[in-house]
Amino acid sequence: MSAKTQLLKAIAGRNRGLLAQSSDRQIILDAIDHLEDENPTPQPIESNLLAGDWRLIYTTNSNLLFIDLPPLVRLGQIYQSVRPATGKLYNIAEVVSGLPGLSGLICVSAKFTAVSDKRVDVKFQRWIIGLQNLLDYQSPEELIDKIESGNPITALDLPIDERNQDNWLDITYLDEDLRIGRGHRGNLFVLTKD
Repeated sequence: MSAKTQLLKAIAGRNRGLLAQSSDRQIILDAIDHLEDENPTPQPIESNLLAGDWRLIYTTNSNLLFIDLPPLVRLGQIYQSVRPATGKLYNIAEVVSGLPGLSGLICVSAKFTAVSDKRVDVKFQRWIIGLQNLLDYQSPEELIDKIESGNPITALDLPIDERNQDNWLDITYLDEDLRIGRGHRGNLFVLTKD
């Protein structure tokens, strides 16, 4: 069994990490370490493979996983859309409500700058929070097109102070459909290309 298959098998059924026990997390970490040793893209920041819409399949980031905790709210899909041509990325979390018409979106936009072959500095710029139906949400790509058009959107749109941000992400594995990243707070992110 390939290292990639082992990792995907270890992640399966763990709901992006929400259902992972400590023994599961260790197995997943070992599989990630092994797969990173086989990284087919030694300069991921320079690769065309980086661009696109990526769906999160596993993380250790508790800030993302806590979205699933409030009553009547369930965490839907989480995406990271990377646009190297403009140096932008968008983190999009779909929030599913048990009440009709109240499913929402939380989007954080950021700019990124390459500082090495595998590391980017990230400066978060704005929060966009709204209801999926008011935004006529269909996909991450369509949402980003609306945001980048500069036209007003029906959502709470709040700037984020970029000063004193020290965020970075190492891309430690990248192929045509899988990406692994390690963040500045020790968080792991495993994403698959949509």
